[in-house]
Amino acid sequence: MDRLGIEPAFWQGRRVFLTGHTGFKGSWLSLWLAGLGAEVTGYALDPPTEPSLFSIAEVASPLTADHRADILDRARLGRAIEASRPEILIHMAAQSLVRESYHDPILTYATNVMGTAHVLEAARKAKGLRAVLSITTDKCYENREWVHPYRETDRLGGSDPYSSSKACAELVTSAFRASFFASDGMPAVAIATARAGNVIGGGDWAKDRLVPDCIRSFRAGAPVVLRYPQAVRPWQHVLEPLAGYLMLAERLCGEAPHAFGSSWNFGPDAAGEGTVLRVASLAAKAWDDGAAVRVEPAEASYKEAG
Repeated sequence: MDRLGIEPAFWQGRRVFLTGHTGFKGSWLSLWLAGLGAEVTGYALDPPTEPSLFSIAEVASPLTADHRADILDRARLGRAIEASRPEILIHMAAQSLVRESYHDPILTYATNVMGTAHVLEAARKAKGLRAVLSITTDKCYENREWVHPYRETDRLGGSDPYSSSKACAELVTSAFRASFFASDGMPAVAIATARAGNVIGGGDWAKDRLVPDCIRSFRAGAPVVLRYPQAVRPWQHVLEPLAGYLMLAERLCGEAPHAFGSSWNFGPDAAGEGTVLRVASLAAKAWDDGAAVRVEPAEASYKEAG
């Protein structure tokens, strides 16, 4: 663990409140935290897919508490956080699919913007809280279609409801940090946001994600259909950004916590970038047995960044 920059001793007995613990990334993080000896309280809706990693891996078993509720239920969320007395709060609950945000933009904004505000408002009243880490996305930047990777100082934006709602969540977090978590000019609670995306790994059954779509198609004996084959994405295994989140949370509780109380990108270097077509083709080759890829034009109403 120390080779990853993670200190297992730090997490032993540490009280952690985790929203979104029933999702793909949330399930993996719950298992990791529990394995490190943390006392994890989860708060989320039921698993978003069937099957789910949460159910198959029995993620609820090692948790201190497993709350099934909506972050839009402000009163219930506040009671859960108060009861768990967390030292660290990690906020991952979200509507995380671009295409779904077109189908239900109101729920997307409600969950990603007001949900984040509810979490931060509850954090204001949490006694003993030392750090808040809010997970957003690498798609929170205003898309300029330039070749270099986006930096934390680049302008926020988004041309679809999901991306713009996550940019809004970043602004909400920044405003709460500046307005309500200040003591003598410095935040009493260190607050950071983490931006990552395009994670792959076992246990992901979500729709409209490349690798799960590939597997579903190949199992059915059909070619996987690609809408934007030349779109470039920073692919990374799910444990890579999660390792980064754990490292950042440790530093938010360290000797200079406020130096880390800002926004951070987590992604691969240039070697980890690749087109959707390349990844799908590699998946088809690995699957073999006649697996194939087919390209079809995207619906005009849906726009994805290049």
